[in-house]
Amino acid sequence: MADPRSFGPEASIPSADPRGDPFLSTRFSLPARPDTFLRRDRLVAHLDRGLSVPLTLINGSAGAGKTLLAADWAAGLRQPVAWLTADGTDEAPGVFWAYVLEALRTAGIRVSEDVGRPAHPGSVDHALLARLAADLGGRARPAVLVVDEFERVPSAEIAEQLQFVLHHAARGMRLVLVTRTEPLLPLHRYRAAGSIAEIRGAELAFTPGEAATLLDSHGLSLTGDAARALVERTRGWAAGLRLCALAAQQSSDPETYLKEFEAGQSTVADFLLAEVLKRQPAQAQDLLLRVSVVERFRPGLADALTGRTDGEPIISRLHRENAFVEHLGRSWYRLHPLFAEILRTHLRERRPGLERELHRRAARWLSRCGSLPETLAHGAAAGDWEFTARTLVDDLAIGQLLSGLRTEALGRPFARLAPETAGPAASIVLAARELCRRDLRRGLTHLQHAQRQLDADTTDDPGLAPARLSCALLEVLAARLAGSPLRAEQAAKTAGELQGLIPAERLDRHPELTALLLTHLGSALVWAGRFDEARSALSRAVRCSGSPSTTLPRQDALGHLALIDYLNGWPGQAEKKVLTAMGEAQRLGLPPPLRTGIGRLVLAAVAVDRDELDEAQALLEETAPHGGAPDPVEAAGRIVATSRLLLARGQVRDALRTVRTSVPAEVVSPWVEEHAALVASAGHLAEGRPEAAVEVLGHTPARRPARAVAAAHARLAAGAGGEALGILDALTGADRGGPALTVRATLVRAQAADQAGDLTTARRLATQALLDARRERLRRPFLEAGPWLRRVLGTGAGLPPAWDLLAVRPPGPPTPGNRTAVRHQALVVEQLSERERDVLQRLAQMMSTDEIAADLYVSVNTVKTHLKSVFRKLGVNRRSDAVRRARELRLL
Repeated sequence: MADPRSFGPEASIPSADPRGDPFLSTRFSLPARPDTFLRRDRLVAHLDRGLSVPLTLINGSAGAGKTLLAADWAAGLRQPVAWLTADGTDEAPGVFWAYVLEALRTAGIRVSEDVGRPAHPGSVDHALLARLAADLGGRARPAVLVVDEFERVPSAEIAEQLQFVLHHAARGMRLVLVTRTEPLLPLHRYRAAGSIAEIRGAELAFTPGEAATLLDSHGLSLTGDAARALVERTRGWAAGLRLCALAAQQSSDPETYLKEFEAGQSTVADFLLAEVLKRQPAQAQDLLLRVSVVERFRPGLADALTGRTDGEPIISRLHRENAFVEHLGRSWYRLHPLFAEILRTHLRERRPGLERELHRRAARWLSRCGSLPETLAHGAAAGDWEFTARTLVDDLAIGQLLSGLRTEALGRPFARLAPETAGPAASIVLAARELCRRDLRRGLTHLQHAQRQLDADTTDDPGLAPARLSCALLEVLAARLAGSPLRAEQAAKTAGELQGLIPAERLDRHPELTALLLTHLGSALVWAGRFDEARSALSRAVRCSGSPSTTLPRQDALGHLALIDYLNGWPGQAEKKVLTAMGEAQRLGLPPPLRTGIGRLVLAAVAVDRDELDEAQALLEETAPHGGAPDPVEAAGRIVATSRLLLARGQVRDALRTVRTSVPAEVVSPWVEEHAALVASAGHLAEGRPEAAVEVLGHTPARRPARAVAAAHARLAAGAGGEALGILDALTGADRGGPALTVRATLVRAQAADQAGDLTTARRLATQALLDARRERLRRPFLEAGPWLRRVLGTGAGLPPAWDLLAVRPPGPPTPGNRTAVRHQALVVEQLSERERDVLQRLAQMMSTDEIAADLYVSVNTVKTHLKSVFRKLGVNRRSDAVRRARELRLL
C-alpha cells in the first residue's frame, strides 16, 4: 500500500507530471484555426449560453468541427480559458489531474499551492480533489476548463473524480468536454437539473447557407441548389465539406466536380479510412464494410451479412463512438452516406466479387424482416431475378406495381430485367411493366409466356395461386386496353375464383387487387355500352377505399362513372364525381401524370355544354396523350369532348374528321358509333342539310335517348314535326335521360309548337327548358336552337334580359385560378325587377326583413314576396347564397 505521505503537496516536481516527464506545452495550446475557418455564430451563442451551467458537452464524429469550434469560442472569451488536449496516457488518474492543474496554471487561472500535485501516476489523493474543488468554489468568477478529445480518457474512475470536483466547485467551475463518444458522467442527472448544455452532430452539421459561405472562402461560388446537394451528400459534415472544397479548387469545373466527385477516390476517403475505419478492431471493420451495401441495417441483418453473431454489441459501440453510424429508431441504423460510399469502394478493392453475394444475403433476410422495396432492390443488385420477381408476385404486390403510387419504387429494381429472363414470375413482372406502358403487344407476349409456364404445372400447388391471380389481373387489364369486354369478364371470373384460394388476411392487405379488377372490368363494360353493369362494377371499386394503394383505381373508377353520367345526360352529377376525384388527388399530393385523365375529358365535355369553350380547350390540352396504345374509353372520351368543342366553334369539318378517328379495339363500341352519328347529324343541320341529318341517324333504338332527341330535331328541321313529336313521346321514364337531354327534347317540342303557330305553348316550353337548364348551367342547347327561340322569348322591347344573362361569364379569360369560378357560374333566366334589385342591395347590407320594409316604405309581406322571387330567379334558398350569387353575376 502506498505511503499516504507520498500524495502531499511537496511530492511532485512542479515542471513534470507524476511520471517525471516534462509537461507537453502543445497540449495546453488552442488549436490554430485555418484562414478559411468559418465562425458560426449560432454555435458560438450556444456555447456562450453554456457558461451559465456547470457542464457543456460538444459531441460529434471525427471531422465534425468540434475542436475548431471550441477553440474559436475560447479565443473569443474575455476571461482566461484552460485548454487541455487529452491523449492515451491520461487513463492514469494521477497523470490526468496533473495535466488539468497545469492547464489551469498555464491559462493564468491561479490555483492555490495548498492544493498540491498528484505524486503517483496511477492514483490521486481524494483530499487533493477536495482542496481543488474548494479552491475553485471560492472564486468570484468561474474557471473555464476545456478538455478536447475526451474520448481518449475512458476511465470510469476519472469520470467519477471529475463529477466530484465539478459538483463541489459549484459556481466556480465551467467544464467543456469535446468528445466523439458519450462520457461516463451521469449526464441524465445534469439534464434533469437543467445544468448541461449540449451540442451534438445535428447542430454541428453545416446548413446549406453555411456551406455556401465556407466554399466561398475557398474561392468557390455555388448556386443554392448545388450547395444543398453537397450538404445532402455530406450531411453537413465539416471535414467532408472542407476536403471537397480543397479538391474542387484543383478542378477546371468546381461545381461539376462537387456534384459528381467519386467519394471512394478522394481525400475524403483517405480521411475517413484513416480516422474511422482503421481505428476499429478487425471484426468491426469487417462489419462496416459489409453493411455498406444496405441503406439501413439491424443487428440481425448485420449478422446475416457477416455470418457471425456479434452485430449488436459492435453496432452499439460504433454508434456510441460517433463512428458515422446513425440510429434511426426501432433497432435500425444507417451509415453516413459518404462513409457508406467510400466503404463500398473499399470493399470492391479488398474483396472483389463479395458485393453481389452480400446483396443476395440482404435480399433473403429482408424478405423475412424488411420492406418489399428494399428486398427487391437487393435481389436485383444480386442479379437474382427469379427470386426478386417471385418475391413481388408472392407478396401479391403486382397490383401495387400497377396502381401508380408505388409503381416507381417497386418497378425501379426491374429496370435491368431482360426480356429473355426465365421463370413465370419474371414473365409476369415483364408483362406488368409493358402493360403499364400500354404496350399491349409486348405485354401480352410476356403474359402468355407466364401462363404457359404456370399451366405446365398440373399440380394444385396453392403456392402458385398468387402468380395465377396476378396473371388474371393482368389479363383483365389487357382486355380493357384491347377493348374486349368478354375477355375481361372471363379473366375477372377466374380472378374471383383464385382469390378464394388465398387466405383472407393476405387479400385484406392488398385491397388494390380488387379495386383494379373491378375498375378494369368496369372500363371494358363501359366500352361495350353496358352501362348498368359497368356502373355496378365501378361503384364497388370506388368503395374499395381505406388504403393509399386504392387511390388511383378509385380515381379511375370515378372518372368512368362520370363519363356514364355525362353520356346519360347528367353533366352536374358527372362534374361532381370528377371534382371529388380531383380533390382527393390534390389532397394526397398526387403528381399530374397520376391523376385521372378520363375525368378531365368529361369536364371538358361538360364545359362545352355550358359554352365555356376556352375552359374546355384548356382541359383537353391538360390531358394530351403521352404515347403508348390509347385506353379505348379514354380515347373515345377525347373524341367526344373534342368533336363537341369543334362543333360549338363552328368547325364542322374538323369535328367530322375527329369522330372518324379510329380507336383500336376488338369490338365496336355502340355509344362511340352513336356519337359519331350525332356529330354528323349536327354538322348536316348546321350546314342546312336536314334530310342528310335524318339519313345519318336512321332507325332510332327505343332506349337511346340522345339519338332519339337528335333524330327528333333532324326530322323537325326536315319538316316532319309529327314524326319528331312521336319519337319524343316514345321516350318514357328513365329512357328520357338527364337534364342535358330533356332540355334539348323540350326545346324540340317548343320549336314544334312555334311552327304550329302555338306561341303560348312554345313560350311556356322554352321557359321550362330554361328553368330546367338553370341547375346544370347549360347554355349550348339554347345557343344552338336558332333564331326562332329569340322570337319566342322576345318582347316588344326586344330580347328579354333573361337571354342576356344566359351567357354571363366572369371577367377575363379562363385561367387555372378562375376555372372553378367558371364551373360554378349561376344561370339567371328571368330579369330581376327594379324593386327586387332594391331588396337585393339591402340584403347585401345585412338588413333584416323589417329594416328593408321600413327603408323602402313597403310592408313586410311585400318584402317577403320580393325575396321569394329573387331566390327563385337566382336559383338559391338562402339570403347569403343570394348575395353571393348576385355578386358572381355582377348584379351588385
